[in-house]
Amino acid sequence: MSLTLQQLISRLSFRQMQVFRAVYQQQGYGKGAESLGLTQPAVSSQIKKLESALGQPLFEYVGRKLYCTRAGERVAEHIDAIFEQVASLQSDLHRLEGKLSGELNLCAVSSAQYAVPHLLRGFLQQYPSVNVNLNIVNRTQAIERLNDNKEDLVIMGLVPNDRSLSSLPFLDNELIPVVPVHHPLATKKHIHPQQFLDAQLLSRESGSGNRLALEQHCQQQRLSLNVTMQFGSNDALKHAVLAGLGVAVLPRLSVLSELRLGQLVSPVIKGFPLRRSWCLVSPQGKHATPVTQAFLEYIQTNLKEIHQYFQSLDVV
Repeated sequence: MSLTLQQLISRLSFRQMQVFRAVYQQQGYGKGAESLGLTQPAVSSQIKKLESALGQPLFEYVGRKLYCTRAGERVAEHIDAIFEQVASLQSDLHRLEGKLSGELNLCAVSSAQYAVPHLLRGFLQQYPSVNVNLNIVNRTQAIERLNDNKEDLVIMGLVPNDRSLSSLPFLDNELIPVVPVHHPLATKKHIHPQQFLDAQLLSRESGSGNRLALEQHCQQQRLSLNVTMQFGSNDALKHAVLAGLGVAVLPRLSVLSELRLGQLVSPVIKGFPLRRSWCLVSPQGKHATPVTQAFLEYIQTNLKEIHQYFQSLDVV
C-alpha cells in the first residue's frame, strides 16, 4: 500500500539518505561503511529501512557485483538535490551571521600537493566554517575528473588546450635536477644537459605533468630523453634518487627538506629549472558556488603574498 507524504516523511531519516549516498558513491556496502566509520551490518540495516519506507529495492547483486536499480538511480538524484538544499540552507544561515560556510571540493595533481596546504591555511583562517575535501591524483585522473565535473576546482599545470576551460595561474612550479649527495655530478661545476639526462635518469610515468614538461623541454632543446626507470609518484621518485638509483627532475617544493639536510644536491645545469604554472582550473561556464568564488577571490587578492611566502620557504 502506498504511503501518504506525511507517513513517508515520518519513516525517512537523513541518516538513511547519508548511508544510501555513501553506498551509491562507493559502489559497495563495505566501502560505504568504511567511508562513514560504520560497520557493514549497520549500513545494511539503514538501507533496508530506506527500501522498506520507499517500497522499492534500491540495490541488487548480480553475481558478486552490486548494482543500483532504476529506482535507486532516481533516489540518488533526489538525495543529491536534498543534500544540496541542506548545504544551501546552512550557507544562507551562516551568511545571515556574516559567515561563509559550505564545502570546497578540490582535486590536485600530485606535484601540487606540496603547495595546496599552504594556500588553504590562510583561506581557512579567514573562513573557518568552510569544509575542504582534497583529492590527490595524477594528471590523467585530473583530466578525467574535469571531464566528469566532479570537483569545484582542479589544481594542475599544463592545462589541456583542447577543452573549454577557465584557468587561473597562481604559482610557478619549478622543476629542478636532483642527484644523490655522493653522485659524481653533485660536485661537478659544468654539466651539459645531455650528460645529466644520460646519468641513469629516473622519471615519472608517461602522461604525468612533470614528464610532459621534461619531454617538451628536451624536444625544444634537441636533447635525448633516456629514462631508465619510471615511478608513479614524486615521493617514490625522490626516494629512488635518495637510494642512489639515478638522477631525476623533481618539483623544488617536493625536495626542500632533502636539499636543506644535504641528502640531495641540485646541480647548476643550463635550461633548468623548468618553470610551469600551477593553475586553478574548471570547465568554462561552470557555476561557482559562493565558497568556490571566495577561494578564487582569496587567491587573486593574495597572489603577491603567496609568491613571497613560497619564496621564503626556498632558503636552500
